[in-house]
Amino acid sequence: MGRVTTRYFRRRWDESRGDEWDHWGPSWWLFETDELGGVLRQLEFYDRGPRLRYDPSHPHDQYGGLADVKSLWEGEEWTRWRIGQEAFEAEWNAGSD
Repeated sequence: MGRVTTRYFRRRWDESRGDEWDHWGPSWWLFETDELGGVLRQLEFYDRGPRLRYDPSHPHDQYGGLADVKSLWEGEEWTRWRIGQEAFEAEWNAGSD
C-alpha cells in the first residue's frame, strides 16, 4: 500500500449560515484531506459562536457534520488556502479539554 498524502486547508467564509445559528456570523473552516480530497477532519469556528470539530469518531451533531464529498477541491483550485500540518493541529487542539 502506498503512502497517503495528507493535505491541510484553511478557508474563510464571510457568508452566514442561513439557519437558526445564523447569529454566529462568518466563519473559518479548516480541513484535513487525503490525497484525493476526501475530508478526514474538519474544524469550523465562528466569529460569535462555537468551535465545531468533526472526524470519523464524531461525524455529525445538531450543528452540522463532516463534509461528505468525494473531493473537497473538485472543480475549484484550493492551493491558495493550503496550510501546514502544524497550523492545522494547533487550531484543532485549541480549546480542547
